[in-house]
Amino acid sequence: MARLAQTHGLTEIQTDILATVRTFVDKEIIPHAQELEHADEYPTEIVDGMKEMGLFGLMIPEEYGGLGESLLTYALVVEEIARGWMSVSGIINTHFIVAYLLRQHGTDEQKQRLLPKMATGDVRGAFSMSEPALGSDVSAISTRAKKDGDHYSITGQKMWLTNGAQSSVVATLVKTDEGNESVYKNMTTFLVEKEPGFGETAQGITIPKKIEKMGYKGVETTELIFDDARIPATSILGGPDKAGRGFYQMMDGIEVGRVNVAARACGIAIRAFELGVSYAQQRKTFGKAIVDHQAIAFKLAEMATKIEAAHALMVNAARLKDAGQRNDVEAGMAKLLASEYCAEVTQEAFRIHGGYGYSKEYEIERLMREAPFLLIGEGTSEIQKTIISRGLLREYGLKG
Repeated sequence: MARLAQTHGLTEIQTDILATVRTFVDKEIIPHAQELEHADEYPTEIVDGMKEMGLFGLMIPEEYGGLGESLLTYALVVEEIARGWMSVSGIINTHFIVAYLLRQHGTDEQKQRLLPKMATGDVRGAFSMSEPALGSDVSAISTRAKKDGDHYSITGQKMWLTNGAQSSVVATLVKTDEGNESVYKNMTTFLVEKEPGFGETAQGITIPKKIEKMGYKGVETTELIFDDARIPATSILGGPDKAGRGFYQMMDGIEVGRVNVAARACGIAIRAFELGVSYAQQRKTFGKAIVDHQAIAFKLAEMATKIEAAHALMVNAARLKDAGQRNDVEAGMAKLLASEYCAEVTQEAFRIHGGYGYSKEYEIERLMREAPFLLIGEGTSEIQKTIISRGLLREYGLKG
């Protein structure tokens, strides 16, 4: 077993799960990722394999047909999958944010109806906050839901939905009129149910064609357009009496998402290191392998150190969340450091490859296009720094 990014204190079940996933990644993902990614082709067979392993139900409680595992287990699984192909980890990320939101905030009826089907992967989840005119400024959301009897009428446009077409249920944050002074208390999360696919997938709900991207291919990213869509009040996450609690529910889910992004960044960085250290031992210049040149050896030492640091922060953030403790600062730190280090480690591996790193025949070319996404996904590095600094000032602010 490789020395880097090991996690101490795992149970036998966790160890077995990770060993199974790693074998699956080595045999079923890595050999096919290049071809599928270059073709921007959805990895149907890989997804079917993950369904068979029960990965879609990894964090869903056993009473709903899932494996009932922890966020830490999930994060470590994501790290392994992203090591193979980051897009595949994206397929289960938003799915699990929705499953987590249901588990933590859903009504009994919502849990009973949706979680068993989500555990098998028959119902897939997507997560929607962003809109075309806003980035990380959630307060600027303009999509609105107006109450109409026992229904709401939703109109607006959402953006950047991973699994937008494949999903059947989308946790969607919109503005409602709850009469509160704070904009954050006038937001509501709806569990919007639709048919998978593109076009009009439910009354008043349209999923346009997928957005073409530099990287993160294979998994579709879409818009979501509401045109006077009538959604029952019972579709509010937690039930009608939770109207106005959407922002706080979604921020709970975002903390899970940030741990996931940190795990994905660790996975890509690990793979970049593997490619770099392997190539450095094969490529020769001036009569010796380039790894024997101090400049390259030092690069590898720095890359490995960054991977270890990012992995440790990611594991800590996951364990805090599992313990029921606040982890907004720790999740922000993990996401910040892991995504920045991922970009740096990947670029160093690219440099080690020299001109061949620019060729589509080499895997590092794909990683170079995937790593930048993690710098902006689930909040930019600047947003993470804002979260971290505010959290630190809560603890270290001058008293009186």
